[in-house]
Amino acid sequence: MRALRVVGLHEDGKSVVCEDSAGEKYSIPVDERLLAAARGDLSRLGQVQISLESQMRPREIQARIRAGETVAQVAAAAGMPEQRVERFAYPVLLERSRIAELAQQAHPVREDGPDVQTLGDVVAHAFSVRGQDYSSATWDSWRGEDGKWVVCLRWKAGRSDNRAHWSYSPGAHGGTAVALDEPAEDLLDPEGRSRELRPVLEETAPPAEEREDWQGTLDEAFEETPAAKSPEPARAETPDPGPEQADDDTTEIPKVPAASSNGRRKGRKNHPVVPAWEDVLLGVKSQRG
Repeated sequence: MRALRVVGLHEDGKSVVCEDSAGEKYSIPVDERLLAAARGDLSRLGQVQISLESQMRPREIQARIRAGETVAQVAAAAGMPEQRVERFAYPVLLERSRIAELAQQAHPVREDGPDVQTLGDVVAHAFSVRGQDYSSATWDSWRGEDGKWVVCLRWKAGRSDNRAHWSYSPGAHGGTAVALDEPAEDLLDPEGRSRELRPVLEETAPPAEEREDWQGTLDEAFEETPAAKSPEPARAETPDPGPEQADDDTTEIPKVPAASSNGRRKGRKNHPVVPAWEDVLLGVKSQRG
């Protein structure tokens, strides 16, 4: 222990300046503990120590540790030595470690229900697929604000620190674990199959109304295509009677000439002429003699 001697009061009037044998100076705040120690009042010094440490009760220390804080964080917030915080935090840390072990035996919940494999097996497979060292990953847990346990997996990939979180519900056959963030979802599906399929289905599959409109458009286009129509026999046009025949009750049917070399067939007597195939396609009326 290095011996110090009092040099004097600091200019702020709230601390005492001390100096060691090497001439290095130190500042000591003037509080009740220093005043009690200077007077030799051990009982008062003990009371002051208890009063300062009682700013955070053991129950509060354990509650904060159970909520996920570290011993160092609680000690800094309480202004207490870490050794004193560890005495109250130790049983809670054991509880958190036990929950993290049990959560690895839970079954991760997928879209179609809980997986047959356990969370630990699925995560170990994901690390193997990625070529990462699963033994270097660490599990932890804490109780969330809603009272449910949150399980966390920490690991390093290169220079980056990664974390994945699940909500753990204890129950029969190990309970269940639900992914809470994207890293957790990626570990449950290392090949990315579900992540690749969902956007494709959403972007390319049109609604039912659009599919009906598309079908109707295709049907109309198909009907308007000449090559898609079947040839139908055209009806012979009855010649418009002249002025002299307007009042006549009978109409003379003209004779149909014989089929020519272009493929027209000779019609029967008193029957309409069946046009040739190219006439139907090109829309040409049959020539009459």
